[in-house]
Amino acid sequence: MSKAFQSVAMIGLGYIGLPTAAVLASRGVHVIGVDINPYAVDTINQGRIHIVEPDLEALVHEVVRTGKLRATTKPEAADAFLIAVPTPFKGDHEPDLTYVEAAARSIAPVLKKGDLVILESTSPVGSTEQMAQWLAESRPDLTFPHQVGENADISVAYCPERVLPGKVIHELVENDRVVGGMTPRCAARASVLYKIFVKGECIITNARTAEMCKLTENSFRDVNIAFANELSLICDELNINVWELIRLANHHPRVNILQPGPGVGGHCIAVDPWFIVDKSPKTARLIRTAREVNDHKPHYVIDKVKVAAAKFTNPKIACLGLAFKADIDDLRESPSFEIVQHLKTLNLGSLYVVEPYIDALPASLNGNGIVLVRVEDALEWADIVVLLVGHLVFKEINLGLLVDKEVIDTCGLWGGTC
Repeated sequence: MSKAFQSVAMIGLGYIGLPTAAVLASRGVHVIGVDINPYAVDTINQGRIHIVEPDLEALVHEVVRTGKLRATTKPEAADAFLIAVPTPFKGDHEPDLTYVEAAARSIAPVLKKGDLVILESTSPVGSTEQMAQWLAESRPDLTFPHQVGENADISVAYCPERVLPGKVIHELVENDRVVGGMTPRCAARASVLYKIFVKGECIITNARTAEMCKLTENSFRDVNIAFANELSLICDELNINVWELIRLANHHPRVNILQPGPGVGGHCIAVDPWFIVDKSPKTARLIRTAREVNDHKPHYVIDKVKVAAAKFTNPKIACLGLAFKADIDDLRESPSFEIVQHLKTLNLGSLYVVEPYIDALPASLNGNGIVLVRVEDALEWADIVVLLVGHLVFKEINLGLLVDKEVIDTCGLWGGTC
């Protein structure tokens, strides 16, 4: 452990903040976890977790037991502050930095000369500089990099996460990190902090490039998924099985087409490309088009369900999956969730939802006769089965149970019909 960072405050204890806090604490750093959600704070202080992530609960239990991790609702003094709060968009896909501003202003009163502040939230280019300005407004007695450069009292940097839900603990440690400082000294200090637990390479750059790097990585994936999703629409028109087509095309030594699905979800890929479009609206034409293709896909799936429902009187429709990807509980920006929400408003028939990673339906899905059921019951009762997420439990379904049912497979788990 670096002697420069005896204590770290983690602002935001969600899907990224809590695992990061736990891994840091497991390396002997005293970590103060901060979150505005009292339930999350209370749960963590009991050595439990409020999210689903393999291997995380055992790690949190241990670092809480040893006193290395403690959660609170208000920031306290520390040597370094890591900010991992939501960065959604508002209106016409405009970036919303409200949470980042609130986090910055919340830590400002406890900052002291020599501290390090790192923004980890996926953010539009220029957000780290904006955060430094908010800090400077709140603490005019301290100096910041945009004011005096390398001689600043407070170091400020940007370092985005690069982890896959379901493998966060492993990837936090093993993956390379791009560390962008507002000055070279800021980047170097941030790198020292991350090297406490990161086995991968810490690659130093400036804050703006690091911000754009994160957006670029997710936009690259979004564009490639859009290609697959557009192929699925074309193949449906031409009566071709898109899953077989992609499998065959991928035998080419320089072709690697991704798999189509009901859309694109999650806190990164479905959001980040819009941050680029917002900054360069006239130039980011391909990135915008990919977003539009992927945002359209849920409506295509809904139309398929409407066609199937028209074959029945008061059909029973089973929707398998709400999460944005397989084998996690995360519903953020989930196209599956969007599809079910829309089907609820259409009143096509009885609607059964299967999501093995949640215990109750979100409030926005309650009403109109929609119910959360076991997969066995859904398959027994349903006339129409809509596979929306490739959870392992759905892959293991006996396909004989689908005979004589209308099946819409958006994931290709059962051969694909969508």
